[in-house]
Amino acid sequence: MAMTIQELREKRKKAWDTARDFLDSKRNANGVLSEEDSKTYDAMEQTIVDLGKEIQRLERQAEIEAEMNKATSTPVLGKPATPDVTEKAGTASDNYKTAFWNSVRNRNWIDVHDDLHIGTDAEGGYLVPDEFERKLVEALEEESIFRQMATVIKTSNGDRKIPIVTSKGEAVWMDEEQQYSLSDDTFGQASLSAYKLGTAIKISEELLNDSVFDLPSYIAREFARRIGSKEEEAFFVGDGKGKPTGIFNATGGAEDGTSTTGASITFDDVMELFYSLRSPYRKKAVWVLNDSTVKALRKLKDNTGNYIWNPSVQADVPDTILNRPYKTSSYVPEIKAGNKCMAFGDFSYYWVADRQGRSFKRLNELFCYDRTGWFPCKSATGRQADSSGSNQDTYHQESVIRERGWSGW
Repeated sequence: MAMTIQELREKRKKAWDTARDFLDSKRNANGVLSEEDSKTYDAMEQTIVDLGKEIQRLERQAEIEAEMNKATSTPVLGKPATPDVTEKAGTASDNYKTAFWNSVRNRNWIDVHDDLHIGTDAEGGYLVPDEFERKLVEALEEESIFRQMATVIKTSNGDRKIPIVTSKGEAVWMDEEQQYSLSDDTFGQASLSAYKLGTAIKISEELLNDSVFDLPSYIAREFARRIGSKEEEAFFVGDGKGKPTGIFNATGGAEDGTSTTGASITFDDVMELFYSLRSPYRKKAVWVLNDSTVKALRKLKDNTGNYIWNPSVQADVPDTILNRPYKTSSYVPEIKAGNKCMAFGDFSYYWVADRQGRSFKRLNELFCYDRTGWFPCKSATGRQADSSGSNQDTYHQESVIRERGWSGW
């Protein structure tokens, strides 16, 4: 019988207690493990990691089931009345949505072209329907842990200026009937520049013509995977050249913090980073680090002998480092000498501006294949040399759907 989430949490806690006790008992005078004991501990730790992944999988499954079990309609509790239905217009209309997906599937082109003129962009593509854009944004949030932490806003143009408080006024002690002194807040502006991110996917004509194939869901998932991956990489390590500036970038990234002095991390490194963040911002602060760094932190203790990594045994309570939650990403730098391998802060102060109006364009060119990938060909056939050195004709009919999105950081 499958274990419940709570049973798995308790099992993981017991596994961690066993691994922790083993670690304490097997460390030698230098505080390290022998080669054999290190292998044993690594196996114990892998069990903890595997149980954590299973807990996350079951939690996602429970969320999906809860969503699927929601009522699809609202019961009528009073006297039925004529609903006040406002007809949607523009890219939110049902006619536009139907015409858009028909154009992707290349159906009824003459009628489709007339309905799509309101959503034509400057580069020959079409703005996606409003409903699908919301679906795409939701998929992006699931793919990117950074979007879950940052403040995401929508904007109708490329660049956006955000008002910020550069200095705050303060109260003063005063005598009876003394005149109030003016202490004004000082405001400034931070500019969010727009960057363009796009990708193209190949879809066979057979799938496009298959009415059973859920084309919108497939495109949303695939674009979210590709774009979400590139976004998250930029949010962490982007250099600001044609892409956002990441928090780990030396220029324009996080200003305070600590770097490792060697190929390992110490408790002092973690504490220095923790207290480099001012107290008001620590209330909602989150650690961000690589999985390999989490593995190293599981072996660290504080000054009272307690391990700084703590597994959760309660639902909706995350694992913690120094009693603060953490998130992991493969794009966070690993532990190396001189690297900033951890970030700690309230990431709601990192703003992401999504420019509304993502557009798709269907390309019907013939594509031929070489050893580097697919590329558009001017003719119907391409020439490719096989391993024997002879030439063979290769041609491939594909429909390519290109997506373009703009975001500012």
